[in-house]
Amino acid sequence: MGFLDAILGRSKPVRPDLDQLFALPSAAITLQAGADFLPTGSGSVCFASVEGGAFLRLQEDVRGLLDVDSRNGDAPVEFVQDGYGYSWVLVRQPADDTVSLVNDLHAVNTLLQDAGFGPHLLCSLVSFAQEARRRPLGLVYLYKRGAFYPFAPLPGAQDRRDTELELQVRALLSADLRMESDLARWFPLWGAPGLEP
Repeated sequence: MGFLDAILGRSKPVRPDLDQLFALPSAAITLQAGADFLPTGSGSVCFASVEGGAFLRLQEDVRGLLDVDSRNGDAPVEFVQDGYGYSWVLVRQPADDTVSLVNDLHAVNTLLQDAGFGPHLLCSLVSFAQEARRRPLGLVYLYKRGAFYPFAPLPGAQDRRDTELELQVRALLSADLRMESDLARWFPLWGAPGLEP
């Protein structure tokens, strides 16, 4: 950061650190013990849509990378486009195998980055649920910020979130994950694949 940046209050953006994703299995244990949220086995990577042949090659590369490791006979990866025009790579693993899910998400992010799509990467999301109250929760990793935040859509409510729960989860996981301090960057991910209320 230069002298002029310091005077004008500008800060250098945090460099993406995909290895932050490897803290999620430990955070999952903390989340289960402290708030009774269990992993669902679903995770996703969101990126700005890419068109044409580049996108088809990308799909083939991701499938080639992840389908080889299919344990249950189903394809563990799916490509989805949301209502806002963003593309998602939805990855599934057994609910009790957060480590494999995180490895897959890290591999997809790395593949996209290495293929030149780094500027298109937006976030990664790992889904959790509190079965007793049927509450969904996503832990979102912001690629360009290098930090996580919780997103808790309210079940049965259109475009409403449980901000009190999100703040509780932030406090609970602050020792496990690098949390995004700017609440204005806790973007709602309505309709995110794998995070259905």
